[in-house]
This record gives sequence, C-alpha cells and structure tokens, in this order.
Amino acid sequence: MHPRIIAQTGITHGDNLILLAESPKTLPAGFFSDPEIRFIGDRHKQKVEMIPFNRLDHWVVVQFIPAEKDRNQRWEKCRTAGDKIQSFLNRHQATRVALFDVDSKNDESMALLEGMAMGCYQFLKYKTDKEDANTLKEIGIFSGTVTKKNVAELNAVLNGVDFTRNLVNEPNSYLTAAMFAKEIESSAVKAGIAVEVLSKKKLEALQMGGLLGVNKGSHEPPFFIILEYKPGKPKNPKPIVLVGKGIVYDTGGMDLKTGSHMENMKTDMAGGAAVAGAMLAVATAKLPVHIVGLIPATDNWPGPLAIVSGDILKMHNGMTVEVINTDAEGRLILADALSYAKRYDPLLTIDLATLTGSAVRAIGKRAIAGMQSDAGQAFEQLRASGFDVYERIVELPLWDDYGEELKSKIADLKNLGGPEAGAIIAGKFLQKFTSYPYIHLDIAGPSFFDKRDSYRGQGASGVGVRLLVKFIKGIIN
Repeated sequence: MHPRIIAQTGITHGDNLILLAESPKTLPAGFFSDPEIRFIGDRHKQKVEMIPFNRLDHWVVVQFIPAEKDRNQRWEKCRTAGDKIQSFLNRHQATRVALFDVDSKNDESMALLEGMAMGCYQFLKYKTDKEDANTLKEIGIFSGTVTKKNVAELNAVLNGVDFTRNLVNEPNSYLTAAMFAKEIESSAVKAGIAVEVLSKKKLEALQMGGLLGVNKGSHEPPFFIILEYKPGKPKNPKPIVLVGKGIVYDTGGMDLKTGSHMENMKTDMAGGAAVAGAMLAVATAKLPVHIVGLIPATDNWPGPLAIVSGDILKMHNGMTVEVINTDAEGRLILADALSYAKRYDPLLTIDLATLTGSAVRAIGKRAIAGMQSDAGQAFEQLRASGFDVYERIVELPLWDDYGEELKSKIADLKNLGGPEAGAIIAGKFLQKFTSYPYIHLDIAGPSFFDKRDSYRGQGASGVGVRLLVKFIKGIIN
C-alpha cells in the first residue's frame, strides 16, 4: 500500500521535511544558515533540483520545481522527483515526512505527492524476508492551496491504483477467475458499489459465446462481473460504461504461446483490474457520476474441450465468429461485454485491454494505443487527461476498409486479420459489437514493467486508473 497522505496545518519541529520551492529566493527564513543558503544557491545554479540536509535526528530536503514551461512535462518531472525523494527517505528508514508547499503550487505539490506515494508501492505478499520493505508510512502536506478534499481524492485514486497493481501482480495460482471476482466484489461492496457476478449457467442463458468459448479448455468456470455506482444526483444523464478484459492467465489456448511469450501472462487481466480500480476510486471519492463496469473473466487454456482454429462461435449479439487463432481471445470476451453494454444506453463506453503485441511494437511501453468510434470529442478530452496524468494516448484509425481483413467465408466475422495493423484490426473487430459512442484503449505496453520505471515501479503499473478518474472528473465539472 502507498503511504497515507494527510493535510496538516503547520510544520512540527523535528519532522522529516520537504520544502518544495520555485527558487532559492522563495525559501522561508529560519530553516537554513547563511552558508547553507549559499550552498543551495550554488547547487541551484548547477541545475541540481534535490538538495538534502542531514539534521541528525531528521532530514530536510529542498526540492525545486522543475523549470519546464510545458505543464504536463513539469508535473511529470514532479512525479519522478517525488519517486527519487521517497527512495532517499526509505533508504534512511524514515517513517514520516511533511511536504511544505512553499509557493502554494497546488498542481506541482499534488504531482510530487503522487510520485512519492506510487513510488513507495511494493508487492511483498510472497516474500518471506521483508528486510527491503519500505518504511515510509505517512506523508503530510502543508499548503495554502491544497485542501482536505484534494488530499481525500488523491488517496482514493492511489487506493484504486494499489488495488489494480495488487491484482495484476498476483500469480494465477491464487488469482483464478473465481478469486478475481471475489477480490473485486469484496472491495467494491465496501466502497458502496453494487455488484453482480454472473456464473456460467447465467452466461449460457445470455448466450455469451465468446466468453464461454474461450473458457472451454479450462477446468475453472468463467464469470461476468457487473459493477454499478450510481449516487443520488449523478451529473451524467446516461451512464459511462467501462469494460475491462479479464483473462487471468493466457496460454494462447490451442495456439499455444511459445518461449518467453507466456512469461507475464498472469497480467492479461490488467484492463479488468483497471476498471475495478477506477470504480473504487470514483466511489471512494464520492464523485457525482453514474458509472458501470463490465469485466468478463476467465483463463485461456488448451484443454480437451478447448476451441480450435476453424471453430464457429455465436456471440451475445447473435453474430457468428470464425476462430482463426485461439490466442486472439481477448477480443472474443470483450465483444460479449460490449454487446451487453447496449442495455445501459451508455453516454460513452470505454474498454481497456492488454489486447495486442502489435500495439507494443507500434508505440512501445510509453503510451496507450487508442481508437474511437462516434466519440471524437470525448476522445480528445480523454487524450488531454492522458497528458495531464502522463498516461498518454496515441490515436490509431478505425477506418472502414480495415474491416475487410475480418471478412469470413463461413461466418459473419473472423477473429483475426492478416499480419499487419494488428492493433487496429482488433479494435475494428470490437467496434462491430458497439452501437454507441465508443473508445478502445490497448494498454498492453504500459501495464507491466520488467524493470523499474520511476514511480510506476517494477511489475504492475496500475495504468488506466488515474487516466479514467481524471477524465471522469473533467466530464462532471
């Protein structure tokens, strides 16, 4: 879990302290001697932004706001600075620190706090030796502009990110589809979210052929998780529907993955986890928005009853799909969920999925591949939110002629196109199951890092949660 963040009304003598300032000239009097002030000035001229002072029983850290004109770049540099500070404090076994927002820079202070808190995250559940556990448990913020509401909302978002990262980091030996549903239901109910988990029998009655088909090779049953948060006076007349891919482990099915391609396939439910985490954040922060989450959950195994190439599946909306490759399974379960979403007459539907290697090859791990259908304005708002939180989106087209790749001679659609434009073809497939404003986000790249990536850490990044919450706050404000 991240350190608890609290608003405070002053600075306590002897506390570990961070002074966030624009320049040496704005540092308050009384904290440093004249030689120290000269030292700070010299270091600042050398473009050193973090300057720690050892007071024997506590640390005082001067952190200068990065001199960056672009606000998104400046905020991101504050996050990465926050990660460096938390690493420094944890190395020195600090348990608490206070951030003094010297120049009342709300956005920069919040970004620094976000980077510190996210950088502190660790997944140590299966570690028998906890010697490397972080010691920092609480961060206070003293500011003329940061309010208790700001702090409460930040804690809510960070809790959602933690929840998502925990789920994605769990091994499949623990996180079966049943346990995935149980973990989400338990946390959602506590947050005031209505939950319904549909079992295999109900899925059969609904004719969710995509989800049932992918599950055929498994010894574990599938589930369809429905979350709904509807406060008394929501500001959106129709709900926003979030759909998340919940493949708790992907072997590729009968088209078995080879070599290292299966190494991190426990993370193939990162989209579903992000939907759950975002809804937890929204509900905990009590944002006045009606929001629905749909998460189809199963694993994808090569069992004796598993679907094979050439099989035909009848989907929830009645369309038939020819299975070309069983490793293109995520789009099959998402298609059923997107079809189910129609019953809510959504204002907008957004899906998140670790869907294609093609997206990673195209734009790497620094961005999300995004596509939209009849949702141009919403997409631009979402993209702006992505730059604000630095979960950036690169738009790929959903032109009609890409659909030619999906034509089947024996069914309505194929589940796979040719060797080119794989991320777009996957998005085009999903679009076939929508009839409302729709945005598709392929998060395969930034959802998981093999090596530490600043405050995103090593392992699950929790990508999507901050993006969705920022976007939703923008819509309702």
